[in-house]
Amino acid sequence: MDFNLLTPVTVGFFTAFIMGPVFWVLLETSITKGFRAAVAFDLGVIIADTCFILICYLGSFQLLEDESNRQGLFVLGGTILFLYGIFSWINRRRKNKKQPKIKQFKENYFGLVAKGFAINILNVGVFIFWGGVLIVSSPAIGKSFTDFSLFFAIVLLSYFATDLIKISVANRFKNLLTSRGILIVNTIISIILMVSGVVLIVKGS
Repeated sequence: MDFNLLTPVTVGFFTAFIMGPVFWVLLETSITKGFRAAVAFDLGVIIADTCFILICYLGSFQLLEDESNRQGLFVLGGTILFLYGIFSWINRRRKNKKQPKIKQFKENYFGLVAKGFAINILNVGVFIFWGGVLIVSSPAIGKSFTDFSLFFAIVLLSYFATDLIKISVANRFKNLLTSRGILIVNTIISIILMVSGVVLIVKGS
């Protein structure tokens, strides 16, 4: 290991506080569905991040160097995020009414993993972010795949550990929320998803 251990730890820590759709949905999941459900969602996010990092390493980041390709990816990802936000907005009241019944059954953890993966993989900005991290950190990592793997493993572990703290803190507010409070949280998340989608579409236009 030729790089400074503090570097990937710092990258992972600050990455966990990027205010994107995943950040807010993670907190909402912790508050409304509990600690385990939020961890399952976060695992899906981490899997998507791992895919992005591997794709960037294998050279597919060059795809984004073509302006037309980048615009198309922004528009596609933004449209899907926007539509998902609308779907969440329409269903937020129905989900809130069903909340007491849902607690009687086990959560669909596989579905939450898939949800985390889908929301993150559709955000082209995350792809560009990891590509940028790879480019900036490449002088320290070198060309060794072993060093590359170790560096980003530490980044993702630091990211995940920080998310666990965020999930734990958010979960403490769970019992303070009324049905109206949960509805407000779901509404805010829906708006954030729609706004994020519009921002991506505008970038790609």
